[in-house]
Amino acid sequence: MNILALSDTESPALWDYFDKSRLEGIDVIVSCGDLKAEYLSFLATFFYGPVLYVHGNHDEGYLKKPPEGCVCIDDQIFTYQGVRFLGLGGSMRYKPGPFQYTDRQMNVRAIRLWPKIAASRGFDVLVTHAPAYGLGDAPTLAHRGFQAFVGLMDHYAPQYHLHGHVHLNYDPLARRVRQYQGTTIVNAYEKYVVSCAAR
Repeated sequence: MNILALSDTESPALWDYFDKSRLEGIDVIVSCGDLKAEYLSFLATFFYGPVLYVHGNHDEGYLKKPPEGCVCIDDQIFTYQGVRFLGLGGSMRYKPGPFQYTDRQMNVRAIRLWPKIAASRGFDVLVTHAPAYGLGDAPTLAHRGFQAFVGLMDHYAPQYHLHGHVHLNYDPLARRVRQYQGTTIVNAYEKYVVSCAAR
């Protein structure tokens, strides 16, 4: 399965200069947050597979007008073609507003997913907005990662962790892809394609 992961900034190649051929060979589109609802709705219009998303900390507009034709997987496990996606959107709480959590609150969200994870016998792709703590995050509170995501990777060893939030243009030395034990972690800033097999 080929997954087109998106986050944080709308890709001109997929919007301003859109050509349907750019979606050929893609099975699933996954938004890791902080993208305009209109952008995701636009892609869903031309794409035959599911468009999945979690909320970013700047997605308060989704509360009034969520992306049309798309599937929110926050606090859910979504299975497609045998690949299991687990969604936990939001960032570390650094100011008043929706889709922001303390480390403890995110840990509680993860614990509440245990029955669903058990029923699905694990998951293959962890989809979040924020990164995991110490794995592609930044020292500022707004861009600090969550310990809960490290725990999920430790216990369930998904094939991928897809996230956004930390823009790659913040740091010219930032890494898009890194390895953590058996999990490949990908910063989905703008767009990136990964291949994932059902297990």
